[in-house]
Amino acid sequence: MKKITMAALAMAASIGANAQIPVPPDGKILSSAYTGKVYSPYAERDFPSNVYFGDTHLHTDISMDAGAFGNRLGLDPAYKFARGEQVESTNAGPVRLSRPLDFLVVADHSDNMGFFPDLIAGAPFILADPTGKDWYDRIKAGKGVGVAIELIGLFAQDKFPPALVYKPDSAPYKAAWDQTVAAAERYNQPGVFTAFIGYEWTSLIHGNNMHRVVVYRDGGDKGGQMVPYTTAAPQGSTNPRDLWKWLAGYERKTGGKVLAIAHNGNLSNGIMFPITEQYDGKKLDVEYVTQRARWEPLYEATQIKGDGETHPFLSPNDEFADYENWDIGNLDVSEAKTDAMLSGEYAREALKRGLELEAKLGTNPYKFGMIGSTDSHTSLATTAENNFWGKHAGAEPSPTRMMHPFMATEKGAIMGWQMVASGLAAVWAKENTREALFDAMERKEVYATTGTRLAVRFFGGWDFTAKDLDNREPAFVGYERGVPMGGDLPANATGKKAPSFMVYALRDPIGGNLDRIQIIKGWYDGKQQHEKVYDVAWSGDRKPGKDGKVPPVGNTVDAKTASWTNTIGASELGTVWSDPDFDPQQRAFYYARVLEIPTPRWSTYDAFRFGVPIPDGAPVATQDRAYTSPIWYTPK
Repeated sequence: MKKITMAALAMAASIGANAQIPVPPDGKILSSAYTGKVYSPYAERDFPSNVYFGDTHLHTDISMDAGAFGNRLGLDPAYKFARGEQVESTNAGPVRLSRPLDFLVVADHSDNMGFFPDLIAGAPFILADPTGKDWYDRIKAGKGVGVAIELIGLFAQDKFPPALVYKPDSAPYKAAWDQTVAAAERYNQPGVFTAFIGYEWTSLIHGNNMHRVVVYRDGGDKGGQMVPYTTAAPQGSTNPRDLWKWLAGYERKTGGKVLAIAHNGNLSNGIMFPITEQYDGKKLDVEYVTQRARWEPLYEATQIKGDGETHPFLSPNDEFADYENWDIGNLDVSEAKTDAMLSGEYAREALKRGLELEAKLGTNPYKFGMIGSTDSHTSLATTAENNFWGKHAGAEPSPTRMMHPFMATEKGAIMGWQMVASGLAAVWAKENTREALFDAMERKEVYATTGTRLAVRFFGGWDFTAKDLDNREPAFVGYERGVPMGGDLPANATGKKAPSFMVYALRDPIGGNLDRIQIIKGWYDGKQQHEKVYDVAWSGDRKPGKDGKVPPVGNTVDAKTASWTNTIGASELGTVWSDPDFDPQQRAFYYARVLEIPTPRWSTYDAFRFGVPIPDGAPVATQDRAYTSPIWYTPK
């Protein structure tokens, strides 16, 4: 274990240069070989030295479910809020982020996009339909909740009145998409704030979640040419294979670039990450694995409907696996959750399955980087525990929101207090533009956080040493002699037996100190999948026990006052670690997990502010965390 200085991490996060040479002690002229060439640490460089935080999954009132459940904020408030401006929320007064985001994807649902704002406005063609007129009258009479439940139920069961369906070729649908594209163009400020064009393809297989967020690299000249792909036949489909064909058609037709991000596998009832066959019984084949690998480079591993890294049932030896798990069902009540479904739902298990599928079919379909996002349906991208604004307009701050049922299944109910404040997408890029951020997403140089803004670097190579962290700019060494998160270890040219990994993390400037850094390894031995969690750097003078596990960092949270102190933990941690169990014949992946010290959970803040009890079962504290994208090893 090795601690590194605040200065080293700050420099690593913000300074780079295009020359692969060290900074001279005096900062002036380099050696005689470079006479006359002045070193500028801020010059253009050939690797990303900035980390940008954003949300790739936000809904406005244009999404039918968001509008149905009360959201009355459109595109403009969503962008203004993300940029750091104060806006008026639907039900709970003014709200503002403590720090603006760097980028945003407004990802409204593709199906029936734009319907609800038209219903609220009393569009003549909706009022001309008896059902539409009934809904409008009931909403105006204050019975909007009942209408919302009816609307969502009809749509989920494919029983929505045909005359009121907004088909992609209809004028109202095209108008909603044009507004979406125009708003992204209006708020996109290269170098300052990036507004991506995007949407959510909302496939539900008997209530089982198969959703994907679609993100465009392009502006309106290309991104606006094709309306979103929906799930409604005959133009659309609920099958991911058909979505991938549509993505290919978009690139072929426009010359643009696009990608898809799967999310909430924990609500898929086991069908998000198949190992033998797809949900429809079709065997996984070369086409499936190659197309999924091509179009889905990222997975949204943490968000408001549960954390999706792993689960205690799948990782019984991981003491941090039981974190904000939603594991009681899907988005319907037609099929009860079973333990056997869990292995097809979580990111770590999918990464392991990907190794096995690669060995059998030649391509790893689950070779994804990890990000977080909010999936907020309030138009407000909030993730801070002390400023949590809820999932939908009915769950904005109030004394009773924690005890309102959020979702019910055969296995039980999700209560309001179980909403999760997650998450954010962190992207290492050269600049804050659509092009630079998208390209970083494609190469998976990204990581997920549960809402905190930790700065994390993770490199893999064959000859890193502890001295590499003594460098004022360890990122130079990382890129020169290794690969960053999201990459593949190069062929072993040094003759060394095991790869080495350089990882370092700097705390969120206004967040909790760091507890520890762990490296999670998964591997496939040709017969079985395996995993192991290694503590590699930690704060204080704690010593690992006989089981190799580092004791808890402690807890300063005071539930009565919803307060805590930064008197434990470390402001930064880093180390160079080599795999003691490496087998060069086995496929493997490695990713870093960084944990903060315990701080109050949003429900604890709510209890203090509103003077209500903390609900039974609600954690008093949370340990915010980050998950890096993996680095993969493939035998020769």
